[in-house]
Amino acid sequence: MNRKAGSRLQSHGSAPLAPDALDWELRPGGMLVQRRDPSSDPSPSSGPLLKLKVSYGQRQHDVTIPSEATFGELKWVLAPLTGLQPQEQRLLFRGKEREDADFLHIAGVSDMSKISLVEDPASKAKKWEELRQNENVAKACQAVALVRDEVDRLTGQILSLETSVNSGKKVEEKCFSTLSELLMRELLKLDSIEAQGEAKVQRKIEVKRIQNLNDRVDSLKIQNSNPLRTNHVVVTTQWEKFDSGFGSLSAPPPSASSNVTMNWELFD
Repeated sequence: MNRKAGSRLQSHGSAPLAPDALDWELRPGGMLVQRRDPSSDPSPSSGPLLKLKVSYGQRQHDVTIPSEATFGELKWVLAPLTGLQPQEQRLLFRGKEREDADFLHIAGVSDMSKISLVEDPASKAKKWEELRQNENVAKACQAVALVRDEVDRLTGQILSLETSVNSGKKVEEKCFSTLSELLMRELLKLDSIEAQGEAKVQRKIEVKRIQNLNDRVDSLKIQNSNPLRTNHVVVTTQWEKFDSGFGSLSAPPPSASSNVTMNWELFD
């Protein structure tokens, strides 16, 4: 028996160890050692050192590792050399993919053996997708930036137009229509941009900005078409007060009371 995984040691005549006791395994040659978790323990095992040649793409890495290490531990050694995390690696030896728990010496790995490293296809596909999304976001941000520059230019024209209207100058109606048309054109450009992430946030800001500018142009157009746009006329009602009280805002004073006397003639 080469390996006895998960066996629990018990003291002679004593109760079994608690569930959180250490796991032990029997190595070839009868050596009993603590069981390792290759996926979380990056420390290689002991034993004679092997010099391996690991090929990854067009590059080859010379690695030294104990013979009793596992392929999982070898992945930890290769991680800083290749830039691939252990879970992103697949190790092939003699044309067969090896599991993380497989031991190098049991698989037949010896000094100067050649091992092939390939990137996990699922991990590679995920990286390509992230790269593609990042490129799309960059392109969308660039497209939004072009619209922003044009809106900045139109904002300058709107400010000049606003100065003319507020100063009382009559501006041609065509100027307002042209500005509104140019703003709507930039709004359509933003609508055609497929944006995600930061590009989506920037696009939303510019859409709101263009809408506010368009409302501003409409307000200036109304102000320009009103002949009384700059001269505010205040109409006040002035009442002329007469002695009789008519036309006054206050009621006329009450008239003095008259004393009527009646003289009666007495007849015989």
